[in-house]
Amino acid sequence: MVKIVLTGASGFIGQQLVPRLHSAGAELLLVGRTPDRLKTQFPDHAACSYEDLAQQGQGFDLLVHLAVHNSDAGEDQAQAHQVNVVFQRQVLELAKTARITRFVDISSVQALDRSTQSAYAISKRTGTAQLQQITGIEVSTLYLPLVYGDRFAGKLARLNTAPKALSRLLWPGLAALKPTLHVDRLATHIMAGADTAIPTDGQHNNLVYRGLKRIMDLGFALVVIGLLWWALLGVWIAIKLTSTGPGIFAQPRIGRHGAPFICYKFRTMAVGTAQAGTHEVSADAVTKIGHFLRATKLDELPQVLNILRGELSLIGPRPCLPVQTDLIAARNARGVLQIRPGISGLAQIEGIDMSDPEVLAKRDADYIALQSLVLDLKITLATATGSGQGDKTKTSES
Repeated sequence: MVKIVLTGASGFIGQQLVPRLHSAGAELLLVGRTPDRLKTQFPDHAACSYEDLAQQGQGFDLLVHLAVHNSDAGEDQAQAHQVNVVFQRQVLELAKTARITRFVDISSVQALDRSTQSAYAISKRTGTAQLQQITGIEVSTLYLPLVYGDRFAGKLARLNTAPKALSRLLWPGLAALKPTLHVDRLATHIMAGADTAIPTDGQHNNLVYRGLKRIMDLGFALVVIGLLWWALLGVWIAIKLTSTGPGIFAQPRIGRHGAPFICYKFRTMAVGTAQAGTHEVSADAVTKIGHFLRATKLDELPQVLNILRGELSLIGPRPCLPVQTDLIAARNARGVLQIRPGISGLAQIEGIDMSDPEVLAKRDADYIALQSLVLDLKITLATATGSGQGDKTKTSES
């Protein structure tokens, strides 16, 4: 039997998580500032104050820390720091004193976005960084998206009073906009002892997301072909006039389920350049016009043909070469190859190239967990405005 200490059980997530962990066979100790209230709310479970945690937590395997100054609690930076940094550290020290072996901090995907500067996000990032410095106890952080279960909270609370048939009809569309997580999945995740940083429902079964994403892909491809055909032709002519070789560069890449396909781009390098990851190719191999095409992302436009053929999406993990076996293995281990690759991706706009397969595969897996129409739109806009250096070459001296 797994023995779990849970803080913040009186909150929205905690209220739904407690009965699920209990049903899964866990013995629970609920910890809060008012243990009598917890005993009234959860009469079937033991409860204690934080002051008694070091004693009452003896023999427990895991502490799940849900107590938080959340994102809806105002913008008091001092209070957020006190709860999410100082108090969190105190709870961890109490867990160590009780000889609990694992500490799981519950955070939010908001804290992963460095552009989010709310009091909550800043304090959670600070608290997580401090936790990583602690020794003597295994520490991990779970970044949760919008959590739901028997009912909804926050802006989606209106669904609680809506007819169930209407809620079921609306939910796939709402879930397509932002990543979500059913509390059943969270409970299973905790019981399994998994350390995935971002547990989510994913979009693989969301027909609304998949349908709209494909419509966006096809719409982009048709707009490029229908409205920019003259620009495509002009680029092709410019390449032919300024360097020897074909205007279009066709190269095998690894696609969905690990199947190879031929990827089409405007040629930006000299003919005869070795088949290798861009980060392994010297900048000297790039033609004069190639530098311009790569900087403006115009070299990517012929990939609309791959989109029409269903081999690429507008947004997804960048497809690698068959010779990049380490990256292929790392992606396969994280389920990245289960989705269609993309012309641009989360890692690319963040400047992560293919030089470190493990780092890239991990961020690709993060994208799959965080997939949503809103995120895809953000990546599209960031790519269009020139964010990231994911396809940078080596320096000319290398």
